[in-house]
Amino acid sequence: MEKGTNSQLSSGSTYEVFLNFQGADTRHGFTDFLYRGMVGAGILVFRDSESLHVGEEIGAELLQAIENSKIYIPIFSANYASSCWCLRELAYMVECTSKSNGTKEILPIFLDVEPADVKLKTNLYKQTLSKRQKTLCIEAESWQKALIAVGKIKGWNLKKDESQVDLIQLVIEAVLVKLNVRYKNVTEHLVGVDDRVEAIIKMLDVEYDGVKFLAIHGMGGVGKTTLTKVIFNRLSSRFQGCNFLSDVRESSERHGLVHLQKQLLSKFLDRCYVDQISEVDHGIDMIKRVLHNKKVLIVLEDMDENKQLKNLAEKGNWFGSGSRIIITTRYKSVLMIDGEATSESPIKCANVLTYEVHEMEFHHALKLFSRHAFRRDSPPNDYVSLSEKLSPLWESFL
Repeated sequence: MEKGTNSQLSSGSTYEVFLNFQGADTRHGFTDFLYRGMVGAGILVFRDSESLHVGEEIGAELLQAIENSKIYIPIFSANYASSCWCLRELAYMVECTSKSNGTKEILPIFLDVEPADVKLKTNLYKQTLSKRQKTLCIEAESWQKALIAVGKIKGWNLKKDESQVDLIQLVIEAVLVKLNVRYKNVTEHLVGVDDRVEAIIKMLDVEYDGVKFLAIHGMGGVGKTTLTKVIFNRLSSRFQGCNFLSDVRESSERHGLVHLQKQLLSKFLDRCYVDQISEVDHGIDMIKRVLHNKKVLIVLEDMDENKQLKNLAEKGNWFGSGSRIIITTRYKSVLMIDGEATSESPIKCANVLTYEVHEMEFHHALKLFSRHAFRRDSPPNDYVSLSEKLSPLWESFL
């Protein structure tokens, strides 16, 4: 399904952003530009149409779209309050947000109006609502509360002489940052990873503006993937876009390099554009064109061949300033590096770092085994001897 949608709802559809706007004011202007910009950035965004406005209550389709969205963006314009549908949607967005335990958020845009107008401190919206109260008394009261509540939220205020293009870019970047707090599932009972995580995060130095590559290497079963997931979870919100490509080796063998390129771009680009990639060189061009100006965090997990790196992330200048590319591999040799990039290295124009993951220390392995086997940090006295024999083998099974 496409990232953007104009009311093409299916059962269970989940959206990242719901746009709430007054059609006559902004549909063919600011809202259209914002919508297309978000679709181009790979955001799953819902923009409704007047065909869904039937009767005086929000229909099931609109309710579903609002309930399943993560971020609500009301676009307040001069005639916003004249639309009962805008106000109905806004009231329901406020209700859903209040019940979400922080999982949903409202990001308002004040388009040629002031927050004071939305908070009903001026006559712009206040007079319109007063007229509505005569015929829709109960509804109008909920609309009033919703306007005042959202008007207090810090958003973006566009003046008539300011650039819409710049504002749209700011909104898209902010949404991407919020959406990219996407966590990878990590096994319970983690032991002995804190020091490793802190060391790697220090090496990555996310405040540094240059592009950095980090190769996390070590034998199979020592915890490279778990370690990388923890780091991804800690850092993802600091980047405009993130992608964690799992099982690069297996995906390359089963589906080929073009499939991997599509997977990489799927988090940054609308599916209809990703599907146009038909061969490797085209995929490389697309990666460079889409990501060269984006600060991204990309993980290439379990890489085993140099060609995978060359066709997914060969050069640092493929990515925007501040990007971080993390590679996990059993074979340091596939990187053709030794601490720093060389003329033969596939990784050019970037700082290249390596971190070797060693086997878990015995006392950590025993603690990890005990947590899984006995739900405690150490084995019962009757099982100490057996546990000490099994615990060194336990990590490789996780």
